[in-house]
Amino acid sequence: MIKVDNNNTGSLLQQVQQKQSNLLEKLAAGKQVNSAADDPAAQLIIDRLTSQTQGSRQAVSNAYDGIALAQVAESGLANISDDANRIRELTVQAGNGALNDADRQTLQSEISGLQENISLTVEQTNFAGKPLLSGGQDISFLVGSSSGNNIDVETNSVTESINDLLSINVTSEESRQQALDIVDASLETIGGFRGDLGATQNQFATAARVLSESTINTQAARSRIQDLDYARGTSDLAAAQVQGQASLTVQVQANQQQSQVQALLG
Repeated sequence: MIKVDNNNTGSLLQQVQQKQSNLLEKLAAGKQVNSAADDPAAQLIIDRLTSQTQGSRQAVSNAYDGIALAQVAESGLANISDDANRIRELTVQAGNGALNDADRQTLQSEISGLQENISLTVEQTNFAGKPLLSGGQDISFLVGSSSGNNIDVETNSVTESINDLLSINVTSEESRQQALDIVDASLETIGGFRGDLGATQNQFATAARVLSESTINTQAARSRIQDLDYARGTSDLAAAQVQGQASLTVQVQANQQQSQVQALLG
């Protein structure tokens, strides 16, 4: 008995159908590489780029947290500077020879209130529970996707640095003579702290900008490897559908021929 072998035709149809299934999966996901089975080397690169992107995004968040912390510290110093300038103004006023002791005592009462404000500002200037004006220690932020890319925010013990300002007393002539020098030195110290914090904020801003640009470039590189070209994918699917229809037609014809041969031989 003669038998027509249609195994090759069936195998071709299965291959075309598998190709169609793969293309439909890629079109649905929008990805050229959905698993390591699609392209092991490409998947390894994609995983590496994904990890780098996620690390960079968190590093950007760290940088903005660093900016926020430095801004809080700088704001506290700005308030202290305002109070110190008012103390200076009152100290100058106390040097007015037309004032009597009672007048100067009134000025001293306001100065004492400002000194208390400064101490309170130092105490209450915190970020996430961390003291910013009394700690005297650096607070470090990782601003890169790998270790070692750190920016430190320097916290200063402000009270110790301007201790003389907090003990100014303008009720006596001797203390008034030294008071202006003390206030000016304190203002210079506070200005130096603010300048350092401003420079640190600029460092964080630069790091965040560089990281953001790097993240965009990394995502673009990953996209080129991973994402599907829809135009090409659609074209390939159409071609596969034509191939599938042709294979199906050939298989039907082969089955019909086999049936006819068997009928003749029967």
